[in-house]
Amino acid sequence: MSLMNSVLGALGGALGGQQTQGSNPMLQVAMSLLAGGQGGGGAGLGGLIEAFQRNGMGEQVQSWIGTGQNQAISGDQLQQALGGDQLGKIAQQLGMSQGDASSGLASLLPQLIDQLTPQGQVPQGGVDLGAIMKMLAGNR
Repeated sequence: MSLMNSVLGALGGALGGQQTQGSNPMLQVAMSLLAGGQGGGGAGLGGLIEAFQRNGMGEQVQSWIGTGQNQAISGDQLQQALGGDQLGKIAQQLGMSQGDASSGLASLLPQLIDQLTPQGQVPQGGVDLGAIMKMLAGNR
């Protein structure tokens, strides 16, 4: 099974039915956050993990990295971790309300982080968005 199929299969309905590769803006934003682009403050996966831990959600984020069951977070918790300003920018980019953006990312991020940490370990050096996007595009 390709990485794309694994990611999309694990995400199920979290993408709101828009599961075609390259055409899901929510997935692109989530990948950018994980790679240290917008929203991650340049820190990427490590920065997101730190933000969740700092805001009392360390147990949830560790469940996504680990090999057990993923714990859920709410859109409000995601907004608390990312900050309202950043989430507002993401919502504007996606052309949706801040509530919809936070809910969508709250559904997507746990599963995506789980898929990017299959051995229960954060990748050394963080997530390389370019390499991941190439793998996703190449494994159709």
